[in-house]
Amino acid sequence: METALETRDDSLDGILMARLARQRQHQRYRQRATTTGIGPRFQRAGREMLAFCSNDYLGLAGDPRLAEALADGARRFGTGGGASHLVCGHGEAHERLEQRLAQLTGYPRALLFSSGYQANLGVISTLLGRGDMALHDRLNHASLLDATRLAGARLERFTHRDAGDCGQRLATLAARRRTLVVSDGVFSMDGDVADLGQLAAQCERHRAWLMIDDAHGLGVLGEEGGGTRQAQGIAPDRIAATVGTLGKALGTQGAFVAGSETLIEALIQFSRPYIYTTSLSPALAWATLTSLDIVRDEPERRAHLSSLVRRFRHEVAGLSEFDLHLMSSDTPIQPLVVGPSWRRAPGERGGNEAAALALAAALQEAGLWCSAIRPPTVPEGTSRLRFTLSAAHTHDDLDRLSSVLFDAARRLSSKGRSA
Repeated sequence: METALETRDDSLDGILMARLARQRQHQRYRQRATTTGIGPRFQRAGREMLAFCSNDYLGLAGDPRLAEALADGARRFGTGGGASHLVCGHGEAHERLEQRLAQLTGYPRALLFSSGYQANLGVISTLLGRGDMALHDRLNHASLLDATRLAGARLERFTHRDAGDCGQRLATLAARRRTLVVSDGVFSMDGDVADLGQLAAQCERHRAWLMIDDAHGLGVLGEEGGGTRQAQGIAPDRIAATVGTLGKALGTQGAFVAGSETLIEALIQFSRPYIYTTSLSPALAWATLTSLDIVRDEPERRAHLSSLVRRFRHEVAGLSEFDLHLMSSDTPIQPLVVGPSWRRAPGERGGNEAAALALAAALQEAGLWCSAIRPPTVPEGTSRLRFTLSAAHTHDDLDRLSSVLFDAARRLSSKGRSA
């Protein structure tokens, strides 16, 4: 008789297939969807879908002015950077964009990166090394946590949006040579916002540095779209580094770090993700300048987006009757969490992960697209539909969404909730 050891498949495919099978078993298997079209209206498998899961908050990704600016940039500067910024890949479009991003965020300088992941890794690995400490909000984005681990620094977390807990933990770390407090500005899965003033005060009290990832605040929050810091009236010099992305509200691609002259020079000299990466496409940099013009000149986009957020929250508040709970958020990120009364079918694994998938499928049947978010992206027991609103949506779009949501909740609740 064969033993378990003898029958185990230790080949590469065998090991990976076992991991994939566990992912499916726990209702956490992810699949890509190929789309065509311009958001929030896409073609998917030959069918038109109205999407509520894109981070294109200002509706700029499909703006024809950006398309024309991209084409103009390609004609002027080419499509690729050709080399890293420090070799010969830093062009006129990059330089102008960095100046405009510094102006938007209120800092002396900004530095372009190819992605938000690289920007977070670049900052944290430059500021911290082995023996140093990074103190994170418990719900920070995965790229921030990965950056800390890759830097070799010690990682500790404070209670979500609790500056008091942050301060208490900082008090016990006072003997450490370097401590960096790290927080999202707008939290990507919950849509709530960090209290930057309280965090800055704790850092000043305990001689720590503060870094903010404002990927979901830039362009959306603040009177001029300058992000979470601008919206809360916090002086730039109280935050050592702010990271922003170009691929969300600005509708293009890439990222940047904004900070002091000294910080930016240090990143240029020591940030490996910056030094050893080909520069962002100059055509994209040129197109992003047009994005910044629109952010500056069309504040009505942010005003319309705010009106959509208020309307959505009013229309779907009644879903709590079905144990579907809208989290507290005034940003375009509106998470609807599946409550504990939703149970899995007999013999099925996955708990409210399965319920979230069923709700997402019901929306897709009606031509609406919002992906189910499950662990490990969110904590256990908090699977959700993460609705994101865009200035390209209309009030009629929201009426359609709320109607379908209530119909799906009524239909599924009789099957998927415990008595």
